[in-house]
Amino acid sequence: MNHQEVHAICKKHMYRYVSVTLTSGAVYDGIVEDVDDENLYLAVPIGEMDQEQMRAFFPYPGFGYPYGYPGYGFPGYGYGFPRRRFVRQILPLAGLLALSLLPYY
Repeated sequence: MNHQEVHAICKKHMYRYVSVTLTSGAVYDGIVEDVDDENLYLAVPIGEMDQEQMRAFFPYPGFGYPYGYPGYGFPGYGYGFPRRRFVRQILPLAGLLALSLLPYY
């Protein structure tokens, strides 16, 4: 595929959950945020293990109150419940080998 075809396929899948395979063999899954002339921008979800590693930056429960306040409120409405986090991943269009749509649950 040429550069224009790759760009058009990425534009077609804007704001969708996709799997991207690069020519290096690396595979990423995430939501297509943006596409420019050279790069594809994915919002990649952080897994459970990654959230535990990020606890070093935010060691307190809830929204990081320094006095150790726990989460409170009714289930599903209170603070302190884990939320899905995303990290922006920038991938070069030139290294794109495959892009496939994934089901989003």
